[in-house]
Formats: sequence, C-alpha cells, structure tokens
Amino acid sequence: MRATIWGCRGSLATPGEPTVRYGGNTSSLEVRTGSGRLVILDAGTGIRPLGLSLGETSGPIDILLTHLHLDHVEGLGFFAPLFDEERPITIWGPPQEGSSLAERVAGYLSPPFFPVPFERLPSRIEFVEVQDETWQLDGLSVTAARVQHPGTTVGYRLEEDGRSIAFVPDNELGLDAHSGLALAAGADVLFHDAQYTAEEYATRSGWGHSSLDDFAAFLRETAPGKALMFHHDPAHSDAALEEMQAHAAELSGRSVQLAAEGLVVTPGS
Repeated sequence: MRATIWGCRGSLATPGEPTVRYGGNTSSLEVRTGSGRLVILDAGTGIRPLGLSLGETSGPIDILLTHLHLDHVEGLGFFAPLFDEERPITIWGPPQEGSSLAERVAGYLSPPFFPVPFERLPSRIEFVEVQDETWQLDGLSVTAARVQHPGTTVGYRLEEDGRSIAFVPDNELGLDAHSGLALAAGADVLFHDAQYTAEEYATRSGWGHSSLDDFAAFLRETAPGKALMFHHDPAHSDAALEEMQAHAAELSGRSVQLAAEGLVVTPGS
C-alpha cells in the first residue's frame, strides 16, 4: 500500500509563490493497494492532476469522500475518468441530511453549478453511503467513522497486510478530544487536521478544525508511526507552515511532517 498526496490545502485552493513548497490544491490522496487497486480519498482540486496522471489506464476506481464541503469535492467534475464510458467508479461517503449522497453530488455536478448535467457523464458511477462501518476492497479493509466537523463527516482507516493509513482531514478536537481516536490509534501513517495555531483557534471554535495544541495531544494519545499535518489553512505560507511544524513537534515531543503535494508515503517504511 502506497499513498501519494495530490492536495493537502484546506478550505480554499491557494496557488502562488507563497505556497509552492507544500501546495495549494485542496484535499485529495491517492492510495494504491498491493493488488494495484486505485482508492482515492477526497475529491478536492488535487483530484484533477491525479486524474490526468492516469492516462489511458483502466480498471475500477473507488473515491472515498469524507464529506461534501466544497474543498473536498470541487475537483470531481474535472476528474478525467468521469468522462471515460468504460470506467466504473464507486463514490463512497456519508449519508446526507434531507437527501442522499447521490442526489447531493449529482446536484453539484449539474447546472447551474456545473455546465454538464450529471446524467450525461459517460462513466459508470455508483454511490454507496457509509457511516461507522468496515468493508473490503480486494483485500483492503476500509473503516469509516464519524468525526467532529459541521455536517455529516467521516474519517477513514485503510488496512492491508498489517499496515495502516488513517485519514482524518477535518476534525475539531477542541470540541471532542476523542473524535477519530479509534481510526488513528497505532496507525502506521496518520494524516490529520492541524489547521490552526492556538491564537487562531481562539476565534474559530466551531469551524470544524483543530489547533496545534489539540493535534499534539491527539498524537501523544494515538501514537501513529508517522504523523502528517494536513488541511493547511489558505492564509498560511510555506514559511508559516514550517513554524507550525516546529511548534507541533515541540508540543507533541515527537517527529511531525507537513503534508506536501507530490509526497509519497509508504506505511511501515
């Protein structure tokens, strides 16, 4: 199992010189299983270059959405395989209040929000609603669990051959210090929300994201093999992120990495 980061910015895509080292695309993570199956976590703007990288390859694609805030789905309509009539795509995600997952995504990928009506997309798209459950994909065990974030939101844990990746990009530990704990505990690799400094969080409680202090406490409790700060604030330059990384390492008493576009992570290595 191998993970490649295609987008790790939070809230809003942020291109430009100040973000060139860690990237401005919003949340999207490519996971390749031991069998070669493609699993994608979130469909922010990072899913567009991911799709272009696939070229003329074939085979099923599983897209695991954590929730439907725009920074996690805004790249979906620009994902090249959606326009391949031979490509089966399964979109997994949490049920939606007042509507189904399928209806929400189809509504977003239709006028007036998108120029092409959803029913005209050529690929074979299936939707599966998940929440607090575990299932199998060609030997890959996938667990979804609710986390603390506005709207129905889940995190994921992927396990294969004794190795594990936990993906919890949006999680407000300040409102629930144990949110996502079962997903993250002992994971070989943890991608977790670390959007705010303590000073920023003081004015943003309830916005759905974690402060460095709460992130550090979470790391001490869950003890992942590798910990990557994810969902970088659009206002944070590369230099600001590196200051935050140093502070998170000091607070947690352990090594902490910044998620960066193009970074490839192999659990257990």
